[in-house]
Amino acid sequence: MINVILNIADFEYDIYGIVKAFFSKEDIESYYTKDVDIQGKNVASTDHTEDKADPNALYTLYVNLDKAQNILKFRFVEKETNREISTEFEIYPDNRKKTKDTLKQNLYQLMVKVCGKELPWGTLTGIRPTKIPMKLLMEGKSEKEVYDDMKSKYLTSDEKINLSIEVAQQEIEILKKIDYKNGFSLYIGIPFCPSTCLYCSFTSYPLSRWSKEVDRYLDALEKEIDFTAEACKDKVLNAVYFGGGTPTTLLPYQLDRLIKKVKSTFDMSNCVEFTVEAGRPDSITREKLEVLRDNGITRISINPQTMKQETLDLIGRHHTVEQTIESFKLARELGFEDINMDLIVGLPGETIDDVRHTMEVLKELQPDNVTVHSLAIKRAARLTVFKDHYEKMKMINTGEHMRMCEKYCREMGLKPYYLYRQKGMAGNMENVGYAKNGKSGVYNILIMEEKQTIMALGAGASTKLVLDEFNSDGNRKIARVENVKDIKNYLERVDEMIERKRSKMEEVKWH
Repeated sequence: MINVILNIADFEYDIYGIVKAFFSKEDIESYYTKDVDIQGKNVASTDHTEDKADPNALYTLYVNLDKAQNILKFRFVEKETNREISTEFEIYPDNRKKTKDTLKQNLYQLMVKVCGKELPWGTLTGIRPTKIPMKLLMEGKSEKEVYDDMKSKYLTSDEKINLSIEVAQQEIEILKKIDYKNGFSLYIGIPFCPSTCLYCSFTSYPLSRWSKEVDRYLDALEKEIDFTAEACKDKVLNAVYFGGGTPTTLLPYQLDRLIKKVKSTFDMSNCVEFTVEAGRPDSITREKLEVLRDNGITRISINPQTMKQETLDLIGRHHTVEQTIESFKLARELGFEDINMDLIVGLPGETIDDVRHTMEVLKELQPDNVTVHSLAIKRAARLTVFKDHYEKMKMINTGEHMRMCEKYCREMGLKPYYLYRQKGMAGNMENVGYAKNGKSGVYNILIMEEKQTIMALGAGASTKLVLDEFNSDGNRKIARVENVKDIKNYLERVDEMIERKRSKMEEVKWH
């Protein structure tokens, strides 16, 4: 447990992010001294005043602002040894961004002294680090200028700076064919799975319980599809993505119905990519793959996560390694030329040799895309809910793991083209998508870089409306509209979900 005690009700999120990056397994709670206020209003609740802080916490970080001198001080105290490390620095009341950067740099350097280690991404705790080099490159900055900016401002390692720049350059080239202002992309969520994986926190439900409701679910989706086509009639559709859950839990006739509905409702002439996640090998059949092929689906995913059977059994994926290989070979036999495979590094009990074995199997298969995920444990995942049961199993991901995966991908002729990060990520690493030339997932880039509106349909789907307004960081503002997650609620309230989108579009003047 770590107490963070502040006399300033600002930058709490940034402070939490840095501390959590160094102490990923510790719970962190913020408390306020009684003189904290914003515009004269006390912000400390009864339960979060300084006197309520946990007296048994292993560590306490004190954050104290001297308003008269514009000096901010950090003091980190270790209870067991009574060790104290502190630093203080000037802030800039009239320049919030400069203050924020300075605060994060100083707190990061303090944490390096406390823990005796550096982080590969430095002070960057957000999920989209490539936004920084992408913006600078598009402004005409050189690679050297981008490097200097990321090194001095964010204290990022050379390895991650170089990766970010390479990914940003790939994204810029790929997205040249996309009309951001007049375009949009479509996400359709299928929230059914054969089983729930140990690490999963996505909106997914076991098909065995909901099989009789799937056609009704498609009826609701078709309502959203019709609304979206009308609302976006003056826009061009650039990419379609069926995700989940597992879209291939649908029966062949249901897959056929949904794909035909999309293709008959929207103008597909500007659609550069139509992806269907056939993620779980135990949901794939020849007939389903034939439906996808015959409907012109351009890209599919067949996701092993690992090629170690014991791990698959442990994490609740009810398929075999052999099924993964057979499904991939069947898709190739049926003519699919753009197949992605997802992996997760840091799964419970897996060693670096297990990861190496997985990469060796992939090298034999030669997929067109490989996405290397660092395990991110979310609060809703069973791995968190039942952590006492699984805590003895090591979940390890290091720079060595990621470099090894990168080496294998490059040997397969795959280059990094998109990158993002998540909270609770093993080893404080990242997720990286690799692809052959011409096979990069356009939707993946669009959803991460937030350069184009994503209309999201289905239970738990989250629409992102990209606006013409800009925030203080120079990025476009995003308006989000979320559908309810529960399937029963979604079925009963689909008209309300449509009205949510309509109202938000009118409110933000999206057109």
